[in-house]
Amino acid sequence: MQLALDLARRTKGQTSPNPMVGAVVVKDGRIIGLGTHLKAGEPHAEIHALNMAGKMAVGSTLYVTLEPCSHYGKTPPCAERIIQEKVKRVVIANIDPNPLVAGKGVELLKKAGIEVTTGVLAEEAKRLNEVFYKYITTRTPFVTVKTAMTLDGKIATYTGSSKWITGEKARNYVHQLRHEHDAIMVGIGTVLKDNPSLTVRLEQPGIHPIRVVLDTTLKIPMDAKLITDKIAPTWIFTSEKAPKGKIEQLQSMGIKVIQMSRYQDIPINKVLQYLGRNQITSVLVEGGSTIIGQLFDQRLIDKYIAFIAPKLAGGNQSPTSIGGQGIANMSEAVSLTNLTIERFGDDICITGYPIYQKMEA
Repeated sequence: MQLALDLARRTKGQTSPNPMVGAVVVKDGRIIGLGTHLKAGEPHAEIHALNMAGKMAVGSTLYVTLEPCSHYGKTPPCAERIIQEKVKRVVIANIDPNPLVAGKGVELLKKAGIEVTTGVLAEEAKRLNEVFYKYITTRTPFVTVKTAMTLDGKIATYTGSSKWITGEKARNYVHQLRHEHDAIMVGIGTVLKDNPSLTVRLEQPGIHPIRVVLDTTLKIPMDAKLITDKIAPTWIFTSEKAPKGKIEQLQSMGIKVIQMSRYQDIPINKVLQYLGRNQITSVLVEGGSTIIGQLFDQRLIDKYIAFIAPKLAGGNQSPTSIGGQGIANMSEAVSLTNLTIERFGDDICITGYPIYQKMEA
């Protein structure tokens, strides 16, 4: 099962909106088939593994990281193929949270007389597909916030200077994070200050995320890289305050403009719902502090990644990573769980998952 998980992990960033799945076929103590799901619409991991095993699959054991599907989607049901190949035993890490499956695949296998074991390395498998679990059960994207700050918690100096807080190794990892997400989100302040590309720049070509900008009054310059470079799609969310002429101008340049005509501001929860309806399963939020503050105040952050550089900026006016209203009492502070701490050169990266207390009605 660990090998199946390792196979699945290698496809991170390329299977959306489907989960990452790995499969291993074993017989007489030997591995006879390996497979992983490579892309939505293409064969699932079990099919690749069974194809490799061929006729030897009869009487074998199949290890798979997620319950084999039992319904017709873009591909035929994997459970039926497993039965057809006369596999003797199936070992599954997680039951599929998709309501279309959710135990039905296991039921089909058992009815066919196949021995089924579930829950092997379940927690590791669930963490691997945390995006899929959130999206398939809520139809809203998994929200990861990424910040980079000095040791004294500043994301820029009092003059607004922020390049570069972290070193090259940390910045390279951020490009990997971008590759792994469907969309990357920033506010118009970040666009005006940095004129970013928000693309993936890795040694091996990566998948560029959709670039999402929240811009209440459409201040975005027409010569911004997000408008002119054509490297990746750009979606701009705006409000009823946006000038109609500029909306039409941007649309004529291939930019998708989503105007929330009933709102003076941009409700970030509605933005996430819209993204979910358009099969955006994961969003990497890179700033600024206003957007992150809104997500924090509404308890919409699923994962928090903080890069901390061994630098000091100081200054009462130097911005911090989370704006918004914040909390009133330290007893209400949001704790992070399942922490991992990594080092990228001299920079430290802390990743955790917020634990939210129930908000008062």
